[in-house]
Amino acid sequence: MNKNGKEPALLVLAAGMGSRYGGLKQLDPVDEQGHVILDFSVYDAKRAGFKKVVFIIKHAIEKEFVEKIGREMAGSMEVAYAFQELDCLPEGFEIPEGRQKPYGTGHAVLCCKDLVDGPFAVINADDYYGVEAFSLLYDYLTSHQDDEKYRYCMVGFHIENTVTENGYVSRGVCQTDEESRLTEIVERTRIEKVNGEAAYTLDDGASWTVIPDGTPVSMNCWGFSRSFLDALEEKFPAFLEKGFAENPVKCEYFLPSVVEDLLNEDRAVVEVLETDDKWFGVTYPEDKASVTEAITAMKGSIYPDYLWRQDR
Repeated sequence: MNKNGKEPALLVLAAGMGSRYGGLKQLDPVDEQGHVILDFSVYDAKRAGFKKVVFIIKHAIEKEFVEKIGREMAGSMEVAYAFQELDCLPEGFEIPEGRQKPYGTGHAVLCCKDLVDGPFAVINADDYYGVEAFSLLYDYLTSHQDDEKYRYCMVGFHIENTVTENGYVSRGVCQTDEESRLTEIVERTRIEKVNGEAAYTLDDGASWTVIPDGTPVSMNCWGFSRSFLDALEEKFPAFLEKGFAENPVKCEYFLPSVVEDLLNEDRAVVEVLETDDKWFGVTYPEDKASVTEAITAMKGSIYPDYLWRQDR
């Protein structure tokens, strides 16, 4: 519980479909017991102290999601659902013709504004973050509150621990000051392993720039005070006006872009909490085997065979 007496909630971004993966990867089991990656994240969050989880999904997957994930967890956590749909728009805006893509991670979090009344963490449903990330988030959210500035945090993963052997990934490469506060996030949309090192390209592979080992990157693992929901709501109409005018079918309201706006406006401080844990994810179908191998190796030491059955 933080200084305002509010327990942090965990928000899980689970409304997007895995376009490169080729299916609804949030519900794809990664072990013999039928757990999905999300099971391990919520289990780690519960062990760290989180008591409430809010899943941001679409109505189209609600039944399957509740049956395969939410119902199991409901005996151990308070479980709530928020729905990111195309018609979740401020007054005066209409769904652009031909629009099928969700409006982005910032919009997804904004869809939770009636379910969250205190600090909260945000994670992706399809990323394995490791045990330490949730302890870092919970400890920060229960020991900090806004003062003259918004006080936020981000778990920074070292770049070498976040790349796949099976293709490219997109990562927010972070710049920090001497006090580990975030100063800039630069989105690199094509990062691959090149000669054993993480590198990005801006010219479709004609040239590559190495990202040094140890560089912190954003994996959408954030901690916010309630003020961030107000900031998201405040900035959304201006985004829509510009986005719908320039790229109505594909524009996205990205969570890190709003964070960067608040930094540039000197309204927020974001502390980067670095972890040495390795990220696992299923960006591509070929990634699943390595994720399953890694999860299996942690059974019996870090995780029980059945997460929720033994937790009750």
